[in-house]
Amino acid sequence: MSARTIGVIMNGVTGRMGYRQHLVRSILAIREDGGVQLADGTRVIPEPILVGRSETKLASVAAQHGIERWTTDLDEALANPGAEIYFDAQVTSAREKAILAAIAAGKHIYTEKPTAESLDGALGIAAAARDAGMRAGVVHDKLFLPGLVKLKRLIDGGFFGRILSVRGEFGYWVFEGDWQQGQRPSWNYRAEDGGGIVVDMFCHWAYVLHELFGHVNAVTAKAVTHIPVRYDENGDPYDATADDAAYAIFELPDGVIAQLNSSWCVRVNRDELVEFQVDGTDGSAVAGLRECHVQHRAATPKPQWNPDLPESQRFRDQWQRVPDNDELRNGFREQWEMFLRHVCEDAPFPYDFLSGARGVQLAQLGLASSRQGRRIDVPELELP
Repeated sequence: MSARTIGVIMNGVTGRMGYRQHLVRSILAIREDGGVQLADGTRVIPEPILVGRSETKLASVAAQHGIERWTTDLDEALANPGAEIYFDAQVTSAREKAILAAIAAGKHIYTEKPTAESLDGALGIAAAARDAGMRAGVVHDKLFLPGLVKLKRLIDGGFFGRILSVRGEFGYWVFEGDWQQGQRPSWNYRAEDGGGIVVDMFCHWAYVLHELFGHVNAVTAKAVTHIPVRYDENGDPYDATADDAAYAIFELPDGVIAQLNSSWCVRVNRDELVEFQVDGTDGSAVAGLRECHVQHRAATPKPQWNPDLPESQRFRDQWQRVPDNDELRNGFREQWEMFLRHVCEDAPFPYDFLSGARGVQLAQLGLASSRQGRRIDVPELELP
């Protein structure tokens, strides 16, 4: 069986998500397992080339994992003819410029979200990749969560009948940083640095809703900054200029209404950090990160409102767990293997730059809806 290596420039993987999910649990795990097998039997082994701003961090990660090549000079990495793929996990403000440079250098592009700071920028890099003939993909990790895989299975199997509504709750309490260190970097709460939960999470909600239920036709949103002062990594106070919670209504095809709350200022009283409830004429489901539970119309109880008596029914116990049925692997790795096959043998990869642009579009329109206090239509996107 033949094998070949493919260089993957990885920019920004010293951060939490880039390091754990993309480098360690995806690229290095694929490399350690002997690469990705193509349809003709060839195995393609990814070889990471690390790029970042901190020489100390890069050297430490490279030494820890036996990575030979790393640099703080992106142009140097892009000049490497053996590197066919550029991956970006930087802060959003640096992404568009780096991706355009990678496209100009003839690299295929795989990137985190948001793909750019503006819709024009997101469409611009999509058009640039198309015109250059480069393959491009965007991380759509939530679709690979076991809970949402099971939910998609229910939708495809017609379990719900006519879907009526979607209710989503995402978030947890992120400490302010004064008496307990915050769990997220301080730039997340500075709008001038690309922070904000709308920019962060609406990019996810765009593809989750689009892939499961259809195009978002309209949005009504309210973005707020509940905690105006936070403390940075050095313990110094700073003004939180970005939204830390968002409450939104999304209008979907066939009259389906989705209500999604996103918050870093909520204490969790649910089974998982994100949960989606889908209600239909024939049944309902509640899906989280890993689990999914259903209730069919024939097994639906008939509660009655009576504030004078304690509730005797245990409603959670009346739902049925959806079985795994398949062995579901790490979703980030699954997408990396898909993208490597996409580059090497033109295998399908549906999550392209246009899909990434939809996320940027929905975030921009969500913020506009919040500022203007009104419902805003979401037009279909086309590349210029």
